Amino acid sequence: MVRYDSPSAANLLRRGALEEDLTVTLPNFAFFKGRIVPYSEAKVGVLTHTFNYGTGVFGGVRGYWNTEEEQLFLFRPYDHYQRFLESAKLLLMELPHSDADLVQFTLDLCRAEDFRTDCYIRPISYFADEIIGVRLHGLNAAVTMMAIPFGSYVENEEGSHVTFSSWRRIDDNMIPARGKISGAYVNSAFIKTDAQRAGFDEAIVLNQDGHIAEGSAENFFIVRKGVVCTPPITENILEGITRRTVIMLLRDDLGVEVVERPLDRTEVYLAEEAFFCGTGVQIAAITAVDHCPIGSGFLGPITKELRRVYFDTVRGRFAKYRDFCVPVYPGKSR
Repeated sequence: MVRYDSPSAANLLRRGALEEDLTVTLPNFAFFKGRIVPYSEAKVGVLTHTFNYGTGVFGGVRGYWNTEEEQLFLFRPYDHYQRFLESAKLLLMELPHSDADLVQFTLDLCRAEDFRTDCYIRPISYFADEIIGVRLHGLNAAVTMMAIPFGSYVENEEGSHVTFSSWRRIDDNMIPARGKISGAYVNSAFIKTDAQRAGFDEAIVLNQDGHIAEGSAENFFIVRKGVVCTPPITENILEGITRRTVIMLLRDDLGVEVVERPLDRTEVYLAEEAFFCGTGVQIAAITAVDHCPIGSGFLGPITKELRRVYFDTVRGRFAKYRDFCVPVYPGKSR
């Protein structure tokens, strides 16, 4: 059990050290210009339009290793690539690939990497033109992707200590948050850096109306009087695949009522439980906000049970949702 604790000077120093010592193992391969190539060959010029202007879209697909079956499962990749293509459409990108094509590229890439552990796949669609000039029309879009071993995104998954950000979430009439648009994530970067430098694990962000939107890069839920509440997709949030999964598991498998409605800031302080969800963060319990414990200050019973069911689902152990899990290695699964 994890209980709320205020960030101390030691915690701040430890987090600073982690930031300084953070290293990333580079992939061996990448999908680039229509084929799998050594990662070192996947290069773009410094004048590339997306590099200069943030005019790209990206996705994130999780692969989960099932030890019992010795199989790597991609979780809901078709849903992820449908959203990826919708994000590209928002930027007027014309891509020659279907969601099925993109899933196949992902399978080929993971097989080339020969993963036997949890992993994360990052597809990117970008304007490959090497020109000066801000626009979206008359440009040539390309797709690349890479994959790396990947565990937890948030260090304290069972007891995150978060704050309300002073930054606001971008508005749909500025840059649509429902699409994973590269340049829009500068907003997330401001939010995350301010929170972590202040000693918190993450931040909750308000939209322009003063209602809760989401985290820096996660969807957000609270439990009030036994009912799970989450902002609707009209509150400038990402239309999350994990969010959709969580709502389904809560309603259909845990028998918990879920309501999508605007949330006020003060409701969070009165909540019995709160948690983030997303492909990267998975399901992370929030046990304190701005030094105030949420509920008992411990990992709550609904969040705890949801985490159990979710991790069985993504690893292909839940027969009811087996079709969500696409096996990477042929001939391995039951």
